[in-house]
Amino acid sequence: MALWAVAHLGSPVHGLRALRRTTGGRRGSAGLTGQDANGVPLRRSKRGWMWNQFFLLEEYTGTDMQYVGKLHSDSDRGDGSVKYVLTGEGAGSLFKIDENSGDIHATKRLDREEKAYYILHAKAVNRVTNVALEGQSEFVIKIHDINDNEPRFTRDPYVARVPEMSDIGTSVIQVTATDADDSTYGNSARVVYSILEGQPYFSVDPETGLIKTALPGMDREVKENYQVVIQAKDMAGQNGGLSGTATVNIALSDVNDNPPRFTKTLYDFRVPESIELGSAVGLIRAVDADIGENAEMDYRIIGSDGPGMFDVTTNRSTQEGVVVLRKPLDFEKKRQYSLRIQVENAHANSRFFSAGPFRDEATVKVTVEDVDEPPVFERASYVMEVKEDTARNTAIGSVSASDPDDKNSLVRYSIDRRTDMDRMFNVHAGNGSVFLLRELDREENAWHNISVIATEFSKCSAGVAALLDVNDNAPAFATGYETFVCENAKANQRIQTVSATDPDTPLGGHRFFFSLAQEAAGKANFSVRDNKDNTAWILTRRNSYNSLQKSVYHVPVVISDGEYPMQSSTNTLTVRVCTCDREGNMKLCNAEALTARAGLSTGALVAILLCVVILLSEYGDVRKKEEECALYSKICEDVRDNVVSYNDEGGGEEDTQAFDIGTLRNPEAIEESKQRRDIVPEAFYPAAVRRPAPPPIRDHNGDVRDFINQRLQDNDGDPTAPPYDSLATYAYEGSGSAAESLSSLESATTEGEQDYNYLSEWGPRFKKLADMYGGDDGDSDS
Repeated sequence: MALWAVAHLGSPVHGLRALRRTTGGRRGSAGLTGQDANGVPLRRSKRGWMWNQFFLLEEYTGTDMQYVGKLHSDSDRGDGSVKYVLTGEGAGSLFKIDENSGDIHATKRLDREEKAYYILHAKAVNRVTNVALEGQSEFVIKIHDINDNEPRFTRDPYVARVPEMSDIGTSVIQVTATDADDSTYGNSARVVYSILEGQPYFSVDPETGLIKTALPGMDREVKENYQVVIQAKDMAGQNGGLSGTATVNIALSDVNDNPPRFTKTLYDFRVPESIELGSAVGLIRAVDADIGENAEMDYRIIGSDGPGMFDVTTNRSTQEGVVVLRKPLDFEKKRQYSLRIQVENAHANSRFFSAGPFRDEATVKVTVEDVDEPPVFERASYVMEVKEDTARNTAIGSVSASDPDDKNSLVRYSIDRRTDMDRMFNVHAGNGSVFLLRELDREENAWHNISVIATEFSKCSAGVAALLDVNDNAPAFATGYETFVCENAKANQRIQTVSATDPDTPLGGHRFFFSLAQEAAGKANFSVRDNKDNTAWILTRRNSYNSLQKSVYHVPVVISDGEYPMQSSTNTLTVRVCTCDREGNMKLCNAEALTARAGLSTGALVAILLCVVILLSEYGDVRKKEEECALYSKICEDVRDNVVSYNDEGGGEEDTQAFDIGTLRNPEAIEESKQRRDIVPEAFYPAAVRRPAPPPIRDHNGDVRDFINQRLQDNDGDPTAPPYDSLATYAYEGSGSAAESLSSLESATTEGEQDYNYLSEWGPRFKKLADMYGGDDGDSDS
C-alpha cells in the first residue's frame, strides 16, 4: 500500500506532477526497454517517486486559499473510508487538508523572509476504526521567493576622504547593499551598483560597489567637498527590479601642491641705531594656499650686504618671518642694509616639488636712523700727577670728549660733585682743562678720584631754535563718527567710511593702519577693512540685526601710525540699529538716532513745544473775545474783520475810504510807512505831543463824539501802545449820515422819526466794551 501526492509547484514550467512514496522499497513490474550490445534484452524496473517536498509561492494575493498539493493513498478506493490527517508546523492554522480528498491549501499569505520552509507529517487512517492504513510520513513545504525586497545599504551616509590631485582610478570607499530575497533562486537578490550623482568626478564598480576617482587633477583649493549618490538595484539591474540609494560625502584631503608666495617683493623697515640686540626689526609674510603642515614655511637669508648683522626666524603660530638684529647698528658707519630672504615649505612634497620652484624670494631694506648719542671721551680714564704745593687755579691736565654723531655738537665739561664733595677741583667748560680750587696735602689724601661729565649742546643763531617733531601723539578719528545699520542688512555690507588725524607731522606724510580691537574680535558684529589710503570701511559681519534685542553697538577701532615709536589709540564708533526700506533708506529708528539725524537738539525740541503751547493759548484768548463780542452783534458784526491796524478815523457808513476790507484779506497791503508799535520812536514822538484836533463838525451828540475823538487821539499818539492789534469800535457815523448821530439804525427816513433815546440803552454797553478792550487804559485801538 502506498501514499501518493500531487503537488502544485506554482510555476507554469513545472505544471502538475504525481509523486509516490513507496513503502518497503516496493517496485512495480518490469518492462522491455531494448537490447544491450550483445543483443540481450534490457529491462527497466519501475521505481517509486519521492513526494516529500512541496513548493509554494510567497506573498500570494489571491482571494481564494492557495493550493499546495494533494495526498492520495493506494488504499483509498473512493468510497469515503479513508481519512487524511496532517500534522506538523503550521498544520491546522497555516495549512489545512481536506480529510476526504487529501487536498492541502495555505490559509494565509506567507513571507519567505520570515520562514523559508515548513516540515509537516501526513498519514491515512480508516475513518471508522481510526486505524492507520499507512505509517506517518514527513514532507516539506518550501516557500518559493519572489522579488519583494529592495536592496538596503549598510550605512547612509558614507563619509570618505581622498587626497587631492589623485590619479584616475584611485580607490575612495566601498559601499555595500544587501537584499533580503533568496540569493539561491533567480536574480531577486543579485544587486548591481550605479552612480546617480557625482559624475564626472567619481565612478563605482557595478559588482563590488567600490567608488574610485574618475577625473584627474581634482584641486582642494578649487573645490573641497563632493556629494555622490549611489544606487543599488536588484534583478541584476534589469527593468522592474527594486532599488535603494545611499549618499557618500567625499572630501579632498590637502597635499602640498602650492608654493609659498611673499605678499610683497620689497619690504622697507626703519630702525634707530640704538635698538637692542635680539630685537625684531620687522615682520615679513608669505602666504600658502595649502593648509596644516603643508602650509608651514621656513625663512632664511640668502644674501646680505651686512653679513651676520641680521637673522630671520619663523613664527610658527602665524607663519611670519621675523627679522632679528644680531650685531649693533651704527648710523655713522652704515645707514642702510639690503637683505635677500627666501621662503620655502617646511614639508616639501617631492612629487610636486620637482615640477617647479616651491620657494619665493623678497628683498628687505633696513634703514638705520640716527640717535643723539652722548659724547665719548678719548680715554676711559685719565691719570694726572700734581705736586702738593701747586698753587690754586693751576691747570693740572685736561680731558677731551667728542660727539660721535655727524652733527659734531660742541661738548661742555663739568665736575661730578658727588665725587668731589670738598670742591678741590674744577674743569674748564669749554676745553676740558682741569685745575685746582684749593691747595692739596699729600699726607692728608694721596689720591683723588673725580669724575668729569661731558655733555653736548647746540649753538643757536639770533636766539631762534628749530623744534623738531617727535612722534608723541596717537592718531584718532577725524570726527566723532555715528552711523546706523539697517535691520535687514546683509553680511559684508559697508555702513561707514572712517578716516583719522594726527597732530604730528612726519616727513613722509601720515600712514595710518586701522583694525578692530583685539578684545572685540571674537564676538564682533562688525569688521574693519583697511583701505590702505588712510581710510577704512566699517562692514557688517552677519545678516540682519534686531533693534529690540540691541539698539546700539559700539565698535572699537584701533588706529596706529607708521612712525617710530609707533603710537596707537582705540576709538569707538557708535552704530544704531534702524528700520530701513529695501533700498537701505532709514525709515524708523530710536529717539536718539532720530534727533541726531534731524540735527535738532533737546533744547530746540523744547522751544518748538513751548511755541505750540503759546499759539494754542493765544487762540483761546481770541476765541474768548469773539464770544464776548457776539453778545453785541449789532455793533460788532464781525470781530475778525475788525482785528486790523490802521491810522484813520471812521467816517461813518457812507465813508468808504476810511475802511478797506481788502486790507483784512491781504495783510501785505498795509502801508509799510506805518511805525511799529513795539519800538518807541523818540525822535518822532516827543513828550506830550498830540495830533491836531479834527475840524469842527456839527454839534450833535457832542459828548459822545468828543469822547471817541479824544480816545482816538490818545491811542494814536501813545508811543507805549502794544505791538499787537486790538479791537476798538467807532460809533460816530460821519457827516454824511442822515441821522448825524451815533445810531447805526436806518429804520427811519426822516430826522423827526429818528429815535435818539437809544443812547440810554447802548451807552453803558459802549462804555463796557471800551473798558474791556482798552478804552480807559490808553491802549491803541485799531
